[in-house]
Amino acid sequence: MFIDSVKITLASGDGGKGAVSFRREKHVPLGGPDGGDGGNGGDIIFICDNNTHTLVNFKGKKELRAQNGAAGMGRNKNGKKGENLELIVPEGTQVIDAQTNEILLDLTKEGQREVFLKGGKGGLGNTHFKHATNQRPDYAQPGIKGESRLVRLELKLIADVGLVGFPNVGKSTLISVVSNAKPEIANYEFTTLTPKLGLVDVDEYNSFVMADIPGIIEGASGGKGLGLAFLKHIERTSFLLFVLDPLREMPLKEQFIVLRNELEKFSKELFGREFGIMISKSDSVNLGVDFAEAIAENVVNLKDYLKSIENPQSFLIEVSSLEKTGLKELKFMLLEEIKKLRGR
Repeated sequence: MFIDSVKITLASGDGGKGAVSFRREKHVPLGGPDGGDGGNGGDIIFICDNNTHTLVNFKGKKELRAQNGAAGMGRNKNGKKGENLELIVPEGTQVIDAQTNEILLDLTKEGQREVFLKGGKGGLGNTHFKHATNQRPDYAQPGIKGESRLVRLELKLIADVGLVGFPNVGKSTLISVVSNAKPEIANYEFTTLTPKLGLVDVDEYNSFVMADIPGIIEGASGGKGLGLAFLKHIERTSFLLFVLDPLREMPLKEQFIVLRNELEKFSKELFGREFGIMISKSDSVNLGVDFAEAIAENVVNLKDYLKSIENPQSFLIEVSSLEKTGLKELKFMLLEEIKKLRGR
């Protein structure tokens, strides 16, 4: 199950109270104070782990708390510190204040460890309050309360290349043949119900991560279909690959315009991201001469339009994932673009 957004209250542990105690020993009739300090409360700590891929472990949980510190005891024995609560999350997880939408933590690197909420400090025992005019203090400090915060955890996938396209245009098939990802593939809309990450090996020394984002439809930025829920995952990608389908009733040019419009409505930054275009199902020219000519004209119209826009595409390539034609060229083109971006 893919869970990429949860709301939860997190609380660090309370500090333990200090002890009020006096020495009670034979032959020591005037024993002084010996109350120990309370232990500190446990912290809330986030740990980024690339072996975790969803936030499903938080599903159905309303509150998570670190352990409280133990109270101090007599004979100057301090209370035990409360255990920290370590929360394992995938790379790309953001911790957001649920009320202000402020991003409090952004966990993007394997092994990243962040203390989110500090536990409350333990109270001082009465030993600390003895002085010349008060030899028998009968009070101690209570522990300080821990912190509590209502947050929203959001997962935004981190990938080098994000696939953008309408449902059922060949994105799942592409990622299944160029990477180690194995998405479900079928001939109906919204086959991909969750984003998929795949590692693409280009050669012995180079690879990159590709994300298959569920299909975007017109109106996705306004909440239609599945697109809005997953558009956010494209935000983390360095380079966009638009996958256009010549077999759709909508011309290639119109497909591209609609997809770009949805991106612009969702994020101006995303709209300005560098991109390439892949025309899928290039084997469809085998359907006949007339059909092949129609597709060729369709491609020409798209190329003419691309010349007129700002931030032009880095490349345009025709690929058949089924016949495995154009795949090697596509991988090297993507690698070159990623290297340029990494070098900046």
